[in-house]
Amino acid sequence: MIIDCHGHYTTAPRQHEGWRTQQIEAHREGKSPPPRPRISDDEIRQSITGGQLRLQRERGTDLTIFSPRAAGMGHHLGDATTSEAWARACNELIHRVCALFPKNFVGVAMLPQSPRVPPRNCIAEIDRCVNEYGFVGINLNPDPSGGHWQDPPLGDRYWYPVYEKMAEYDIPAMIHVSMACNPAYHTTGSHYLNGDTVGFNQLMTSSVLKDFPTIKFIIPHGGGAVPYHWGRYRGLAQDAGLGRLADLMLNNVFFDTCVYHMPGQELLAKVIPVDNILFASEMIGAVRGIDPETGHHYDDTKRYIDQLPLSVEDKAKIFEGNARRVYGRLSATIDRQAAAV
Repeated sequence: MIIDCHGHYTTAPRQHEGWRTQQIEAHREGKSPPPRPRISDDEIRQSITGGQLRLQRERGTDLTIFSPRAAGMGHHLGDATTSEAWARACNELIHRVCALFPKNFVGVAMLPQSPRVPPRNCIAEIDRCVNEYGFVGINLNPDPSGGHWQDPPLGDRYWYPVYEKMAEYDIPAMIHVSMACNPAYHTTGSHYLNGDTVGFNQLMTSSVLKDFPTIKFIIPHGGGAVPYHWGRYRGLAQDAGLGRLADLMLNNVFFDTCVYHMPGQELLAKVIPVDNILFASEMIGAVRGIDPETGHHYDDTKRYIDQLPLSVEDKAKIFEGNARRVYGRLSATIDRQAAAV
């Protein structure tokens, strides 16, 4: 089985995004938002079969770990109440996708985060998504302010209620920012990669991994700048008396393969141990075009892994084994959803 650990519902029905616009406008005007729109199963099927499911089949992947559209999380918009309603709506859609296509998608939750609102506010949604929907992970935004970085760093005890839930349920968090509202940052060209790199560095300089020895984080987009600057981080850890970087981080922190050219994938596989790399594409995501140098889509990342000079056993870890290990509830969820068909 080939498991893509990084997929977003970027093709959700238009009325879902339309309701979000109405919700935010109502918040600005001090009014109650309109009721959420009715979205039929057929509309969901159409949005998936012509998009993510088609590309799964064309590119030879089997299962996507699926979450709401990252840029659409919009934690900087509205307040805690609007974020809670929006997260519930988005997570419900993911659950419906997984119920309609149980062999192809497994759910991951977005959280109802808001700037300067303690993450304890997210606990009820984590409980709901794990216990009611069977989701296997969460997306954790280290910067709900959308590029202004108003919340404490991930090493602060401010975040510990979420970490406690992650440990309790054996679910990992993908560290993933949302849309940038700071004009200094391009959302997918800089803010995403900044969030990846900052998240890694904040965890590295904290006691989180000691306080939660079984906790797991995925750094997406190939780890941002981290693999390229692994020597810098090794040196910083050494100078700070933190010990060897590999010992400090690699029992708990993992990297996905959302890197969109062959040299980048080669670097990732050369710097990061195979046991810490999870296959991912983020297809129909940030980069949708065709690379004129190869004739293939940039985000067809399976092609890159196929070409890496790795053993069959090591590629199996990247494609499947590591995801099953990092997402502790994944194997049981795959079996349960398959049995329900």
